[in-house]
Amino acid sequence: MRLLKLVPDDTNLKFLRYRMPFYVVSLLLIAASWGLVMTKGLNYGVDFAGGQEVRLTFSELEEAPIPSLREQIGALGFGDPVIQRFGDANQVSIRVRLPENVENTPGAATAIGNQVISTIESTYENVIRDGNDTVSGKVAGEFREKAVLALLAAMLAISLYIWVRFEWQFGVGALFALVHDVSLTLGMFALFQMEFSLQIIAAILAIIGYSLNDTIVIYDRIRENLKKYRKMPLPELLDLSVNETLARTVMTSLTLLIALVPLLLFGPASLFGLVAAITLGIFVGTYSSVYMAAPILIWLGVNSNSFIPQEGVADKQERIARGES
Repeated sequence: MRLLKLVPDDTNLKFLRYRMPFYVVSLLLIAASWGLVMTKGLNYGVDFAGGQEVRLTFSELEEAPIPSLREQIGALGFGDPVIQRFGDANQVSIRVRLPENVENTPGAATAIGNQVISTIESTYENVIRDGNDTVSGKVAGEFREKAVLALLAAMLAISLYIWVRFEWQFGVGALFALVHDVSLTLGMFALFQMEFSLQIIAAILAIIGYSLNDTIVIYDRIRENLKKYRKMPLPELLDLSVNETLARTVMTSLTLLIALVPLLLFGPASLFGLVAAITLGIFVGTYSSVYMAAPILIWLGVNSNSFIPQEGVADKQERIARGES
């Protein structure tokens, strides 16, 4: 039985032929994304904007009914709540966003927390109140700072690894591709004003990991071909390397999309932002590996000698002493 091949073995697409138009479009998209972030801003969730936190224990249940709680509290009109287990399986932390007119009204935030608790107590008996506290803007600001630091640390660590593993030009190319992917993801959230929370930071980190994986596969093949075809023009060599890894790229992306698209269309609303971010990341991560990370090597001066060990002064003297020319 013949195996299914989505990409023929003799594929020879000229990806680098249109590298300049694609680069211009990508730079414009990056600028537009940051323009949207600066002008429209991000729709921060409770994690990053602050809100009211209620902690409860369901003493008569072995496990807290999180899906039911999310539906009940979401109907109160405070947006999508953030519900997490803490401690035992029957203990939960519930956070809801506070309306703007509540911030300067004493006792209003606590009243909203009490409303959430009363709604739950009307359905479940013997619910123990463990806390009803306001998450301040200062705490939310610390969450935002740590999230940004996590993203920057991940991107810089990845670029440093690729620099050491390959050459500095490859590290710069990988960093630029990651900036492209993160920028377009943030631009999508600013454009559609989808809720931006800690789970979206997790999605962006997943995008960084996927894009890096794809980029390293292509870079590794480029390095091999630089050693093998030393007289081949670099644009042709990059096209060859991308085509040789295209089957793996297509199969990986398609496999992920088969799992993500049904979840995007039919999954719970609480996961929509997370899945949408990763789905976009599959496309932009694959695109950036081919059209961002690879072509930039041409402009950064990578050539056939980049991975050939250079002869040092001691090696040259030893060669002359042996009578070799």
